[in-house]
Amino acid sequence: MASGGTDIRRLLDESSMGRLQITAIILCILLNALDGFDVLAISFASPGIAAEWGVDRAALGLVLSMELIGMAAGSVLLGGLADRIGRRPTILLCLTVMTTGMLAAAFSFSVASLSAVRFVTGIGIGGMLACTNAIVAELANARARSLAVALMAAGYPMGAILGGSVASMLLVSGDWRDIFLLGAVMTGIFLPFSIALLPESIGFLVQRRPANALDRVNKLLTRMGHQQLSALPSPDMAAPKASIATLFTPPLARTTLLLTASYFAHIMTFYFILKWVPKIVVDMGYAPSAAGGVLVWANVGGLMGALLLSVLSWRIDVRALVITAMLFSTAMVTVFGQGQASLAGLALVAAAAGFCTNAAVVGLYAIIAHAFPTTVRAGGTGIVIGIGRGGAALGPIVAGFLFTLDFKLPVVALVMASGSLVAACALILLPARRPSPQECVSTPS
Repeated sequence: MASGGTDIRRLLDESSMGRLQITAIILCILLNALDGFDVLAISFASPGIAAEWGVDRAALGLVLSMELIGMAAGSVLLGGLADRIGRRPTILLCLTVMTTGMLAAAFSFSVASLSAVRFVTGIGIGGMLACTNAIVAELANARARSLAVALMAAGYPMGAILGGSVASMLLVSGDWRDIFLLGAVMTGIFLPFSIALLPESIGFLVQRRPANALDRVNKLLTRMGHQQLSALPSPDMAAPKASIATLFTPPLARTTLLLTASYFAHIMTFYFILKWVPKIVVDMGYAPSAAGGVLVWANVGGLMGALLLSVLSWRIDVRALVITAMLFSTAMVTVFGQGQASLAGLALVAAAAGFCTNAAVVGLYAIIAHAFPTTVRAGGTGIVIGIGRGGAALGPIVAGFLFTLDFKLPVVALVMASGSLVAACALILLPARRPSPQECVSTPS
């Protein structure tokens, strides 16, 4: 049995990742894919909802935003909870909430009931995003951390593509409720897999020291092929306390505020594309199933952008990649607003816009994971995503309001595209963070 020395943190950062870590990271990628489908289920269903209940654009924009408002609350509340009770139990709680919410949505009978259900579902989705981002960063070694977090985030468009393809087929022969039933079944299936395969973060156990922490750490080290410890390393006395207030005090306040502003602004642009594409395409005279296909292509582009940024992050500074993606995002969303002469043209431009917007989102998750130390990583991620999700909720509402005022698509798209430009400016001002040598997770140069 090895001594309890402080080398456990360095060991995990410098060692190759074993089967336990790789399996858990793959599971988190799939959990984020569930998020991708669960969030966009309402987008695929929106044309059918509008037709059945006679919902106008302004009211539909509110319905489209309800789970995003829930995600904001869930990211903050459950992200902070994960820093106190652990990543694993919080993820299991989120899965339970998501499964229940998707099932309840299929039996909604009014705009009010569906909005309430989507708000609750969003709480689970928001907590899941905060927790998976933190646990993947803590499971990966130092060399693969940016790549692992970026691939985790890439699961989001992957879920939207696969789920959206099935949803489009369901809309041909069924109705919008079938989409939520599919989401409930798929989300529920992952609950037992997560119970069996998802470990707790060693970084959390070492820093937070819950009951039986040494025994739990040693069991995980054994499964990873490392020697057990005779005692836990000394706690990092300089580490910030696991509280939301800590994130708004020096030296973390500037990082928290700039990352939140960047995420808020860019996610407005991102969700304008994701939430309004089906309705815009249907209003152009195409069938709902065809509109779903255009949204799928937007997410195909998003997946390709996520994968390319993941690969490039292996060699190139992530912040530089994200700023570049945001600038291209501004341009491509503006181009999308100019309209196209054919459905194929719409799909191509939507894919290009999705490529740029989602590449930037994926890179933001990697930046967030590196920006906060272990003790406040889930909480910091939760704050950035939670408050930032206000932009996700605001984006569809603002677009719907502008449409209601009879602004045409080119003007609306230009206004919404400006969010990515503001986000790029915030990242330029983001300070670099040098980690304490005691941290479980080091920040790459």
